[in-house]
Amino acid sequence: MSEQQTSSSTSNPQGASGRCVCDEVFHTFERIFEVPPSVRQHLSNSRIEFLKAIRAAIDDRIEHLSNPGPQSGSRIPVE
Repeated sequence: MSEQQTSSSTSNPQGASGRCVCDEVFHTFERIFEVPPSVRQHLSNSRIEFLKAIRAAIDDRIEHLSNPGPQSGSRIPVE
């Protein structure tokens, strides 16, 4: 098995079919700098944290959009 195949199979443990942007960045970094396994583990851990940060940002935006906020008018009783 080639180094690229090994790297791809170890970086995608859940078997997802697509690759995310952070995967591409990390694989390019690994290829350019020929990183050792210890650095590869740090990159894998940071990829997870990066995705968690994106998820938190999306959750925050959903919460913001879901709250109607204060009413922008006043109620007038109708007789």
